[in-house]
Amino acid sequence: MSKHYRKAMKELQLELIRLQHGLHCSGKRLLVIFEGRDAAGKGGTIKAITQSLDTRGYRIAALPKPSEQETTQWYFQRYVAHLPCAGELVLFDRSWYNRAVVEPAMDFCSKAQYEAFLDAVPAFEKLLTDDGIIVLKYWLAVDQVAQEKRFAERADDPLKRWKLSPVDMVARQKYAEMGKLRDVMIERTQREYAPWFVVDFNDQKRGQVNLIHHLLQQVPLHDEPVPQVKLPKLKGKPKTEHVTDVAGWVPNTF
Repeated sequence: MSKHYRKAMKELQLELIRLQHGLHCSGKRLLVIFEGRDAAGKGGTIKAITQSLDTRGYRIAALPKPSEQETTQWYFQRYVAHLPCAGELVLFDRSWYNRAVVEPAMDFCSKAQYEAFLDAVPAFEKLLTDDGIIVLKYWLAVDQVAQEKRFAERADDPLKRWKLSPVDMVARQKYAEMGKLRDVMIERTQREYAPWFVVDFNDQKRGQVNLIHHLLQQVPLHDEPVPQVKLPKLKGKPKTEHVTDVAGWVPNTF
């Protein structure tokens, strides 16, 4: 799988570069939302999408818990500031859909706030798409057995323990409840102009390849190819880097 994964990802990276170039040339705006259970693979997928892209042409929005002031704002207000500009790709690592699954499951919002959110989302996203923003929404699906395995790996790995939050610990006991909330969310907010797509992420590498391939199919590519680059010849002999002695050199350790 690793060999095929690397080959597939290399090809997809080239297509993603074409996609970014097309967004830049056309001025189109692309918003991609990643939702799913904890440890489903949202962060890894976003890294796989962006690893070869021009950092000036995309942004990742992973908003923390709202501040005390933000809790008094219109619910969508803090997300609006992160919407894409012309020619830009924005990837939401969780989004306003926290209020559809996580918040009601953890009693972070009232029943009235939950219902008001589900009623408001289609109209809010219609405003975005009417203004020309392309909106794609992905749910990364993972079985409880696979999820528990990933939690155990994170708990054992000191480089990954930071990914485990107190909310994650409680959410493990609410697998069935969150599944029902997800189904209601998709049913109430599925629209042709802002569709939901569910991707099997029990195998993360396969899930990444399938998701990226699908994403590329949803966005019309600009006809203008990525320009070729021909480097001019250097004049004279190649020069050695010389830096003032005021600066300290970092020693080679490899």
